[in-house]
Amino acid sequence: MAKSLFPKDYLSTIKKRVKDSRVYKKHQSIGLALAEILEDNSHKSLYMKLAKQHDHQMLISLAKDTAERKNVQNKGAYFMTMLQMANESIKTKNSYRRR
Repeated sequence: MAKSLFPKDYLSTIKKRVKDSRVYKKHQSIGLALAEILEDNSHKSLYMKLAKQHDHQMLISLAKDTAERKNVQNKGAYFMTMLQMANESIKTKNSYRRR
């Protein structure tokens, strides 16, 4: 009989560690909060990326506004559309300043 290289409880320890969240940076925490607010856990990494690129307060306020709307079926898609519109309005404001 071959002796196992790992202790008996090793697999259970690994399974417990997978469930634990490992958040090291602020944008990761904000991204997870956005996914929770929008009830869209399958796109956590996208929200983390957005939190890295955009203002945190603006993202959270936009997500809360989206979550409060009763008639929105896909909150993630609505949030992304509103974010895109907000970015376009910021770009147009900045383009007028340069002239």
